[in-house]
Amino acid sequence: MTASGSIERLSVKPRTPGQRGLPKHPVPMLRITQAGADGDYNHYRTTKVQGDPKLAILVLTREVIDALRAEGWPVEPGDLGENLTLAGVPESSLAPGSKIRIGEALLEVSEPCDPCTELYVLPYVGKEKGPEFVRTLIGRRGWFARVLSSGEISPGARVEVTPA
Repeated sequence: MTASGSIERLSVKPRTPGQRGLPKHPVPMLRITQAGADGDYNHYRTTKVQGDPKLAILVLTREVIDALRAEGWPVEPGDLGENLTLAGVPESSLAPGSKIRIGEALLEVSEPCDPCTELYVLPYVGKEKGPEFVRTLIGRRGWFARVLSSGEISPGARVEVTPA
């Protein structure tokens, strides 16, 4: 069954010497290609997996952010490194092989994003709470997706998810 929602936020972080890719900041429009999100630097993807196209875009649902906030973590869109924050899309609709259509753009969910120590840079995490936060995010860090069709997207754009 197809699920639908909208783009709540588009986020990127340009490459900045001495900084990693978190948190990402909002942008009013985003061009996504098979190489990823224009203007975004993903340290892991760049240095560890040589730009693997199946890890081009990171997607997170508002449902996960709301659950983390209810558990006392003041997570905001972009904090977990996601490029696309989806509103109204059930987390359960995303799995490897799911297709995400946003206008001209078509993504295919490839794999879950594992939490890592990069998250320690968030001001409400740090080294002291880092291990707990990483454990909390297991299975909830978002989904990597490959770009099947490029496109420009804006906040509020309709999102349709087709199961694998």
